[in-house]
Amino acid sequence: MNDTVENPKIPAFVLVRPQMGENIGAAARAMWNFGLDRMRIVAPRDGWPNPAADAMASGAGRLLDEAVVYDDLAGSLGDAAFVFATTARERDLTKPMYSPEAAMAKAAELIAQGQRVAVMFGPERAGLENDDIARANAIVSVPVNPQFASLNLAQCVLLMGYEWMRAQSEVVPQQVEMAGTDWADNSEIEHLARHFEERLDVAGFFYPEHKATSMKVNLRNMWSRLPLTRADVQMLHGTLRQMVRWKERG
Repeated sequence: MNDTVENPKIPAFVLVRPQMGENIGAAARAMWNFGLDRMRIVAPRDGWPNPAADAMASGAGRLLDEAVVYDDLAGSLGDAAFVFATTARERDLTKPMYSPEAAMAKAAELIAQGQRVAVMFGPERAGLENDDIARANAIVSVPVNPQFASLNLAQCVLLMGYEWMRAQSEVVPQQVEMAGTDWADNSEIEHLARHFEERLDVAGFFYPEHKATSMKVNLRNMWSRLPLTRADVQMLHGTLRQMVRWKERG
């Protein structure tokens, strides 16, 4: 793949002087989890290609085959209009600082304008050096435990990839798998409530009599709070019918 003429609709992830092939492979896998496949590798310690990276990449081996390798950082950033540098440590440099979420939102905005964006990730042992970061337009500060600020290369790539996906599409915070059914509507809940009241009344549940009204109100309130599906309602109706049959057989 010719990385210099590709469609710049996604940021390039630049691994600067990565030390272990396993981490490069894991980073490729993390990138592909979130639809990112523009990998650039700068001066890998153990050379390239690296069999250990292939083994770790699992189904993301294509990213390694198409990764562009550079001898120096300047070459890897040559076509980028905006560069982020990721770090978990404080730096004595005056630069805009973004959270991962804000950085990827900014990247999406710039790319939508037709600009190319690159995100730098440092080597595993100590991260990016100040000379590397000086080439960036902004810093991405990863919030980590200050007493243990060491963040694995692939973990950092995964974090930024996730935030990129969030910037591209709305991530649903919660959803329910309906498993072939639908939510019960109000009339179905009402029918179930009446069925329960009838059977409980026959069983003598509403006692003493002066409390019956409030007990029924509490039951109706309970039914309205429960997120019942049509399958749930049918099962509860069936349970009541079976209990009545069991009593009549006894």
